[in-house]
Amino acid sequence: MREITFEQIASAVADLCIEANWDLPQDVEKAIREAAEREDSPLGRYVLQQLVKNLEIARRDRLPICQDTGALVCLAELGQEAHIVGGLLTDAINEGVRRGYKAGYLRKSIVGDPLERVNTGDNTPAMIHVELVEGDRLKLAVGPKGGGSENMSKMRFLRPAEGEEGVVRFVVETVLGAGGNPCPPVIVGVGIGGTFEKAALLSKKALFRRVGQHHPDPRYAKLEEELLAAVNETGLGPAALGGRTTALWVSVEVFPCHITALPVAVNLNCHAARHKEVTI
Repeated sequence: MREITFEQIASAVADLCIEANWDLPQDVEKAIREAAEREDSPLGRYVLQQLVKNLEIARRDRLPICQDTGALVCLAELGQEAHIVGGLLTDAINEGVRRGYKAGYLRKSIVGDPLERVNTGDNTPAMIHVELVEGDRLKLAVGPKGGGSENMSKMRFLRPAEGEEGVVRFVVETVLGAGGNPCPPVIVGVGIGGTFEKAALLSKKALFRRVGQHHPDPRYAKLEEELLAAVNETGLGPAALGGRTTALWVSVEVFPCHITALPVAVNLNCHAARHKEVTI
C-alpha cells in the first residue's frame, strides 16, 4: 500500500488552480489560432485574434485569462492500492483550492448557501468527483468552470426513438439558445446515457478531453464531427457576432441507460477551456 500525504495533495491542487487560470492548454490555444486563420467573418476573425492576444498576455504576466476564475471542478482517480494519510482526500483538495485562490489572487466565486448567497471567501468547496481505479497513484484533473457557460448548460430526456437526430437537434438548440452568454467559440461536452445525474457528469468529464481527441468508438467519433459541423453551421460565430466558428470542439461521453430513456446533457464551456492535471 503506497501512502500519499494530505500535504502532497493540497500543494499539488494549489499549483494546479493557479496554473489553470493563467496558462491555457496548448490544444485549446491551437484551436483558437487555427480558427482565427480560417474565419471568413472580419468581425469574427477580429474577436478570435483578441482572444489570442488575451491568452498570450495572461501567460506572460501570469494573470487570469478571465476575471471569472470559476467554481473549481476536480476529477480525481484514486488507485485502490493508494492510502491517503493525514486527512481526507476531499479536505486536502479543498485546502489546495483555498491556498491556490489566495496565493494566485484569484476571484472567489462560491457562496456557502445557494439561497442566502454569502460568499465563502476562499472559493471552497470544490466540486469533487472521485473514481476508484487500479494502481497506487492519484490523478487529479482540475478545471475552473466559469458561471457564464455553466449557466447555459442543459439536460433533457429524449424519447429513445429520437436517436442521434434528436441528440443533434438538442445540442444545436442548446448552443443557439445560449447565444453569446457562454463566450463563444465554445467547447461542447455531451453526455449520453446513464441516469439524470450520470448524464450530467459525463458531459462535464467530456470537457476535460483534449480538443481534437475523438471518442474511441468510431460511431461516437463520427457523431462528434456531425455535432461540430451542425453547431458551426448555425453562423452564431465568435462572441455571437457571426461567423463560422461557433464551437472549437464537441466531445461526447456515453454510458448504458434504461430501456425507456435517452438522457442527454449538454455542458458548455467558454473559449477559455481551462484545465490542468497531475499524477501523484
